[in-house]
Amino acid sequence: MKKITKICCIGAGYVGGPTMSVIAKMCPYIKVTVVDINQERIDQWNDSDLNNLPIYEPGLKEIIAETRNKNLFFSTEVDRAIDESEIIFISVNTPTKTYGKGKGQAADLKFIELCARNIAKVATNDKIVVEKSTLPVRTASAIKSILDNTGNNVKFEILSNPEFLAEGTAIEDLLNADRVLIGGDETSSGQEAKNALSQIYENWLPKERILQTNVWSSELSKLVANAFLAQRVSSINSISALCEKTDANVEEVSRAIGYDSRIGSKFLSSSVGFGGSCFQKDILNLVYISRSIGLQEVGDYWEQVIIMNDYQKRRFADNIVTSLYNTVSGKKILFLGWAFKKDTNDTRESAAIYVADALLDEKAEICVYDPQVPEKTVYRDLDYLNTRSSEENKQLVKIIANPLEGIENTHAIAILTEWDEFKDLDWQNIYDKMMKPAFIFDGRRLLNKEKIEKIGFKYYRIGQS
Repeated sequence: MKKITKICCIGAGYVGGPTMSVIAKMCPYIKVTVVDINQERIDQWNDSDLNNLPIYEPGLKEIIAETRNKNLFFSTEVDRAIDESEIIFISVNTPTKTYGKGKGQAADLKFIELCARNIAKVATNDKIVVEKSTLPVRTASAIKSILDNTGNNVKFEILSNPEFLAEGTAIEDLLNADRVLIGGDETSSGQEAKNALSQIYENWLPKERILQTNVWSSELSKLVANAFLAQRVSSINSISALCEKTDANVEEVSRAIGYDSRIGSKFLSSSVGFGGSCFQKDILNLVYISRSIGLQEVGDYWEQVIIMNDYQKRRFADNIVTSLYNTVSGKKILFLGWAFKKDTNDTRESAAIYVADALLDEKAEICVYDPQVPEKTVYRDLDYLNTRSSEENKQLVKIIANPLEGIENTHAIAILTEWDEFKDLDWQNIYDKMMKPAFIFDGRRLLNKEKIEKIGFKYYRIGQS
């Protein structure tokens, strides 16, 4: 079997950038080129200041420093990279459709199709094309149809290689993956393509962790894995509401059931709700697929996971309003955190966005502090909802560089991201500068309840009365 020495990845985002960086590190004999039509993003990847990378992941900048411009390259020359490469990863955005058939549920595959047509136009020799984006079942066959019918008599093998990364631990997830899934045709050429991709991962992972399946099983496995994880989060969040109405503590309940070996402890931490690019999108995709083939009850079952997640965010915002005497109009609320989880600058579907939107509807004034999320991202997230004008969002929301900067005359603090640094803030100093009574709404169960209440705060923590 021919050894792969040149690969490219179309899409320099949260999956493409880190994944290709790790491949470059672990396979120094392979030239890895990451391409994107977004010049600003590529410039950030090539910035000499590694603190300006477009993506924040612990360990990423060290790998970039080691590999960039040696065997890892970032470029906008898409056609050239396609032509040179033996394997092409497609890692472009597949957002939920906002128009037409499947609006609000189905994945929008327009960027995938554009990639396939571009590959077909440019390629002059045989290629292995790898789906790395999260895609609905049977997308591979659609890509193959485009490539086979519009190409230059080039033979293409299509593989599905879904990512199972958790943002904030993506580098560790890549270096020590539980499993790598490779789906492809069960033909001799399909098997050869699967083996070629497997050989790359075998540079650092045991062969037994690399699972080969047919392409449809691989595509569906990604959606189902995220659906199962999200289901656990929504399940424990539903119990958090029950705990708040009783004397139960959701952390104690979670720990108790997590000791059951049949259940396990992962993804049983209650919070203001799950976010990120995958969970909601993948569940909605599963709902759409189920309903489109007549499995209405299956679709209804998985949609309930989303409904519970939305309820948790809405419940958190409603509690802030109720606790502040049923009005937050003109009141200043400090948001600690905007990213959907710690150790990432990704804000897609972050609970903070929706909690802020609900409070802005009540005319609250919000200050936002997040150590990794820039000002433009916060305003972009709010503007995307189209709830109010961009000008009004900027009037009501202020982004600050230090938590203490926004504390004067603040009525309440909402903790929306579990950044470790929030535990060590000077809470006594913060309390002294706030309006009284001073409220903290802990959406991540981050702080010590006894210590915070001893200072004098009115403290609310999800999942505990």
